[in-house]
Parts: sequence; structure tokens; C-alpha cells
Amino acid sequence: MGAIHRKEGDKMRKLGRPKKEIDFEALEKLCMIQCTGEEIADYFNINYDTLDRIIKDEYNMNFSEYFAKNRGKGKMSLRRAQYTAAMAGNTTMLVWLGKNWLSQTDKQEISHQGDNIIKVRITDD
Repeated sequence: MGAIHRKEGDKMRKLGRPKKEIDFEALEKLCMIQCTGEEIADYFNINYDTLDRIIKDEYNMNFSEYFAKNRGKGKMSLRRAQYTAAMAGNTTMLVWLGKNWLSQTDKQEISHQGDNIIKVRITDD
């Protein structure tokens, strides 16, 4: 639906709500830390449909496409921080990265000697 115009003298005046402005740098950072579209809309005090329209107007893509593009940047930053922590000697992170990136596992061996007999007695009470 187009804006309504009213003629005032020789000028046409556009009526309607003023166009919402958002901080695109903040938008990118919110996507990087995996905020949802609704959370981001709340941050900017707008509804999700308005956020989607602003992104379409600015980047010629919908929110989902924009989010996917910027979510990856956040994942790269997180991986870099994990790697840095591991290389600085964080043993928990070293083990976690070893298991996830190198398919390393904890191996537990159980051994026993002798016969293991389990006796079960059922009674009729």
C-alpha cells in the first residue's frame, strides 16, 4: 500500500509514519551472537515484519538470508576464541576440540576375573 500524499500549495507532502532507521552495525553483531529475528526486532523496538522489510530495502534479501550470512561470522569468531583458549593451555578446551575436531574419544576399559554369578530368588508371598 503506497503512502498518502496531500497537496499543500505547490508541494506534495507525504503522510504516514516516518521511516524506521536501525543501526546496521548493531544488527550484524546481533546476528553474529545468534539472536533470533524477534529478539533483534525487540532490540530496535520494531516488529519482525518491519525488520524484514528494512533488510530487504537495504540489502535486497530477507532476514533469514541476512541472518545466515552474518551467523557464520559469529561462528568463526567463536571458533577462533576456542582455539586461542586451547592453545593458551586451557585443557578443557584442548580436550573438547580434540574430541570434536579430531574424533578423539575417552576410552574406558573394564576387566574382571572369575565367574560372575547372579542369583535371583522369587518367592510367592
